[in-house]
Amino acid sequence: MDDEGGSFVAVRRIQQGLEHSSGCHSTSAEVVVGSAAWLGRGLSCVCAQRRDSDARPSFDLTPSQDESLQRFQRRLDVSYDGSNPEHQDTLRALWSAAYPGEELSGLVSEQWKEMGWQGKDPSTDFRGGGFISLENLLFFARAYPKPFQDLLQKQEGDRAMWEYPFAVAGVNLTFMLIQMLDLEADKPRTWIGAVFLKFLSDGDEVYSPSNRERAAA
Repeated sequence: MDDEGGSFVAVRRIQQGLEHSSGCHSTSAEVVVGSAAWLGRGLSCVCAQRRDSDARPSFDLTPSQDESLQRFQRRLDVSYDGSNPEHQDTLRALWSAAYPGEELSGLVSEQWKEMGWQGKDPSTDFRGGGFISLENLLFFARAYPKPFQDLLQKQEGDRAMWEYPFAVAGVNLTFMLIQMLDLEADKPRTWIGAVFLKFLSDGDEVYSPSNRERAAA
């Protein structure tokens, strides 16, 4: 970090041995460069780099895991569409979950800035995360209302001189997780990506239509 605390360079080296059918040993390095106020300036100056020489493990998928990954990747490819009624309803649902009892004047409104969108039209902020980032924000609001409100209203801890834009931060977290878990690859190339895919495929199996029907019976 520089003398004024304005910028940083963080380097993390991870060396790990992975045991599976083919055997693998890999070393990787991650570099993050940015400003200490990057959240407050539109979350645009974070980058991750790795050396081309770093070996990366590769994991074979079961048919069910491959199907789950392809289905998930199709969801990742869905951009937010302001003319899509489903997308519009999801955005309205997010407002209702964030501000229950407060009427929203429109999908384009100055009110959205209260939530931490960069302008009065949230649809312009989904480019990096797509529709799934909106779904994640709505899930967070409904499944974990207390921490959602704490972060939205910045109720915990000391308030900083600059403040993060909550909604845009949420979109960028989805984007960063997609990159960290390498979810756009044909198959996992990191151990944590393989673990996530196992959770994903297990969840798909639990909530498959056939299993739901058996549970209901």
